[in-house]
Amino acid sequence: MSSKQKVLVALSGGIDSAVTAAILLEQGFAVIGVYMQLLSGADHSGADVDAALVAQELGIEFYSIDCREQFAQQVINNFCKEYQRGRTPNPCVLCNRYLKFGHLLHFADQLGIEYLATGHYAMVDKSGSYPVLRRGKDVHKDQSYFLFTLSGEQLARVMFPLADLTKQEVQLIAQRWNLSALHKAESQDICFIPDNDYISFLENQPLNLTGSGAIVHINGDQLGQHNGIHRYTIGQRRGLGIAWPDPLYVVAIDAADNRILVGERSHLDTSILHVKNVLWTQAQENFPLRVDCRIRYRHREAMAHVTMLDKHLAEVVFDQPQTGVTPGQSAVFYQDDCVIGGGWIK
Repeated sequence: MSSKQKVLVALSGGIDSAVTAAILLEQGFAVIGVYMQLLSGADHSGADVDAALVAQELGIEFYSIDCREQFAQQVINNFCKEYQRGRTPNPCVLCNRYLKFGHLLHFADQLGIEYLATGHYAMVDKSGSYPVLRRGKDVHKDQSYFLFTLSGEQLARVMFPLADLTKQEVQLIAQRWNLSALHKAESQDICFIPDNDYISFLENQPLNLTGSGAIVHINGDQLGQHNGIHRYTIGQRRGLGIAWPDPLYVVAIDAADNRILVGERSHLDTSILHVKNVLWTQAQENFPLRVDCRIRYRHREAMAHVTMLDKHLAEVVFDQPQTGVTPGQSAVFYQDDCVIGGGWIK
């Protein structure tokens, strides 16, 4: 590869993307930085300035592009609609799919740049006949779960320079380059929700949220009232405001009848789940397929068999029951440390 091969680097103003650009400079690439403006308002100002400062410190060309409308339509709107349906969405997956590896690759095309790099802790293995997404080295930071929607064509153009690094090693590189991003606080869980208070966020949107309804034990007993299904998630124990001899948890959210279903902890266990809109990194034929399945970001993968019920719907049968399966979250399929596919829990 030419030492002057151009790479577009997504800069957020944070340490991970800053070090990503620094590493590529050290490797001899011609690095161009880009910041995506996703949000408006005082709570979100300053990140573009931080990203521009990183570019200045590294001495690289820099662009800032306005993606607010697309982000609102494809990420925030979906987030709100999912909660209205009694589901718990993961907006980072869609942001990666449509913005970071959709819109940015299109922007790279406009600039005539072949490659896109981000500060994700994941690995693209290009040693075989087709590129493969693998876990990053740092198991505590690995973000391959959020990237399962990337196609082989996208992976062929993507670089993850932090793949073999731990967070501590990234901090040392930032120190060596004297990057101001070293001192910036880590980003919050969901970038568009201040203080991670998603309930206040939803209630301040122009949505037709459900009002109060029944909290019902799975045996049919009505135990109390809820103040809107958007306030509850599967596995929740606190804040139910009901009396019962044993601890109770939210085991299901019935949006159609505006009910919250609760039960003892054992009722959170599930052996079978269905996954819709399944995407495979490569065509799969030999079903049932043996996989490690991760059902949320911090979930430890569990052994399972996957069978396709139709073209886009899969059934996952676990060897051991899993706790807190949550509709709307992503189910991601691994073999060894390789992501082979995934979809959305139905």
